[in-house]
Amino acid sequence: MKPFQRFNLAGAFLAALFLAACAKGDIAENLGPKASLLKACLKGDECVAGAPLEQGNSFAGNFLAGRHAQVIRDMGNAAGYLSSALEKSPDEPDLLRRTFILLTSEGRMKEALPLARRVIAVNKKAPIADILLAVDDFKNGRFAETEDRLAAAPKNGINIYIGPTLSAWARVGLGKSVKESVKALKGLGKKNGSQALHDLHHALINDVAGNAEAAKKKFKEAIKGQGGLSLRLAQLFGSLLERMGEIGEAKDLYQKYLDEHPNSRILGHAKKRVDRGGTPPREVATAIDGAAESLFGIASSLSQQNISEMALVLGRMALHLKPNFPVMRILIADILESDGRLKIANQLYESIDPSSPFSWPARMGYAANLDELDQTNRAIKQLRAMAAAEADQVEPLINLGNILSRRERFKEAVKAYDQALSRISEYKTKHWSIFYSRGIALERSKQWPRAEADFLKALEFKPDQPFVLNYLGYSWVDQGINLDRAKEMIRKAVKLRPTDGYIVDSLGWVLYRLGDYDEAVIEMERAVELRPQDPVINDHLGDAYWKVGRMQEARFQWRRALSLDPEPELRGAIGIKFKKGLADDAGGDI
Repeated sequence: MKPFQRFNLAGAFLAALFLAACAKGDIAENLGPKASLLKACLKGDECVAGAPLEQGNSFAGNFLAGRHAQVIRDMGNAAGYLSSALEKSPDEPDLLRRTFILLTSEGRMKEALPLARRVIAVNKKAPIADILLAVDDFKNGRFAETEDRLAAAPKNGINIYIGPTLSAWARVGLGKSVKESVKALKGLGKKNGSQALHDLHHALINDVAGNAEAAKKKFKEAIKGQGGLSLRLAQLFGSLLERMGEIGEAKDLYQKYLDEHPNSRILGHAKKRVDRGGTPPREVATAIDGAAESLFGIASSLSQQNISEMALVLGRMALHLKPNFPVMRILIADILESDGRLKIANQLYESIDPSSPFSWPARMGYAANLDELDQTNRAIKQLRAMAAAEADQVEPLINLGNILSRRERFKEAVKAYDQALSRISEYKTKHWSIFYSRGIALERSKQWPRAEADFLKALEFKPDQPFVLNYLGYSWVDQGINLDRAKEMIRKAVKLRPTDGYIVDSLGWVLYRLGDYDEAVIEMERAVELRPQDPVINDHLGDAYWKVGRMQEARFQWRRALSLDPEPELRGAIGIKFKKGLADDAGGDI
């Protein structure tokens, strides 16, 4: 179970309890004049997470409001309410721990630090409180205190990774030798899967000390230890190679990563810098930089394993150490996005210096979030500006096309995809998805000949791509052309994705169009099981039932399709069938 998972499990009970108390009038009056917003959230009405709410005077009111705010992922107000509840009951250990963790994850360190000391007073083996206090000692140059605190901390859980790296960098801060500093890394190694972390920080400590050759050797060992080249490792190692004057090796390193991740704007930026003959800044130049880097690395690993709550806590600690740390801001924003906290994620994206290589992915994320927040025109404006500023970049135009398609502005989407493809000098396998996306926009804007050509082009690059096989096959079936070929294509797509209700429905529909109604029923029934809330699939099953003489069941499916909010054109067609049956059948009305 994830650290905060049990908070969410109690959400329904707490909401019910809170509403009952409000109904009695013994809590709502203590929530301040803006209590109506929280009650609206509980009722399921529109609620803006993060809107400031005033705290009340009772422990029960603030505690329940805080817990409910957690359930609806409104963490800013949750922290405020639980802090107010803690003032009313300062000796409640579980509430103390919850409030401390929440304040830390929100980056409210001035409030979290005093609570960390109180948590330690209650439980001397509280790992997160210990780590935060060690980080704060580090930030304020109290390196010896950091070492002492980490030495006394339990040697389990997350401390297995954080203790050695922070201790090593504390020794660097104390001016100890490389040999003495890296001794602290001995706790890391193959036994706990942290050999790459050990080698990376061994390399960085050597780099800070000016031992370039030793650093280079350890960077290579780190690449081997993690089984390949990550973006961050390529950045840090490439920076060292550039500063050593080993330009050819740096270019090869960047190109190796770009061959595997061709859309990496960040390493593309580094490669251009090498071509210009520029010199990169040293990203890890001090003990504080090194400590922040260790927290970033561990937080990034936790995030990749979907342990996002702990990743967020460590990420906030890294920013407490090093506020100007754009890659950490990107990671925290990504975690917040996955939690649906898009406005706060965008605040982090906006805070990244435009001159940073991380500004580009930040602006991309910002635009995507604007669209999700129904600020689509602002998102479009941003992406068009990015496309105009960088004439060799296709990513903003692809993202623009995707947003316009999602908003059913298909003609505009086609133009965006046209521009994107015009910027590509040679089409390769990786470009299949652009042709597929443009094909959909073309088909939806009734430009079928061009759409068909794009789907066929996508299949040249990816002959077994199930979504392309399905979309083209279904389109042919819908037009009554190429039915045998369409059936084979869709059968292949079903084989590749047997649990995809849309693709299974396509197979049922082609069987229906070929007159194989009994087999069509079997496939369409399976499609409805996989996608019970789709009006088109339910409508198709109704048609198939009618054809095999199951008229009552057909009407039931059409009625269900009407209840699922179909598009107006489909609603009208279903309404006629529901009244008269299928026009080409002698079954008539029932």
